[in-house]
Amino acid sequence: MTSPRAGRFISVEGIDGAGKSTHLTWLASWLSEQGIALQQTREPGGTDLGEKLRALLLHDAMELETEALLMFASRREHLAQVIEPALARGEWVLCDRFSDATYAYQCGGRGLDVAKFNALEQWVQLRGDALIEPELTLIFDVPLAVSQARLANGRELDRFEREQHDFHARVRAAYLQRAEQNPQRIRVIDANRPLDVIQADLAQLFQTLL
Repeated sequence: MTSPRAGRFISVEGIDGAGKSTHLTWLASWLSEQGIALQQTREPGGTDLGEKLRALLLHDAMELETEALLMFASRREHLAQVIEPALARGEWVLCDRFSDATYAYQCGGRGLDVAKFNALEQWVQLRGDALIEPELTLIFDVPLAVSQARLANGRELDRFEREQHDFHARVRAAYLQRAEQNPQRIRVIDANRPLDVIQADLAQLFQTLL
């Protein structure tokens, strides 16, 4: 089965510990099984330069504005080298985080002025009169207690994951606020349920897009 519409852009979001990576891996496999030509990618990263910037962003301390600028610098390369070419080829793009993550982590978590975020988003993502953004964004949401327990599993954490509880609470609140502001694009998925239940819901949702 293939999609009657070409070039679809889907992003997957969530606070650290929400199980986003698990669901993204399953969704990528499910879409491939449906015959979808799929480009799976991630932010920050997705290009050679983006991956170098990712290493800096996840592990090196820096000023908030520097952090935001590097996030959007990585995104600009990502759009030019990966996302826009894939969409032009008629492929689906499944992206692990996009600009909603910048809004949640840099604006919500760290307190970046939303006006600065909006200016960077327009500068980097505007093409003509249209903003390049996902047509569908899934935010996997769990209570903070659940996400924090999952992070305390002994693996090495990056500097965002090591932030205190209040930071993660602000990130989650910003994600939910973003969803309220964009109900036509963003779906909040209750990820505090059994995997098979979540996967069944995802399959049903994506059947409507095929």
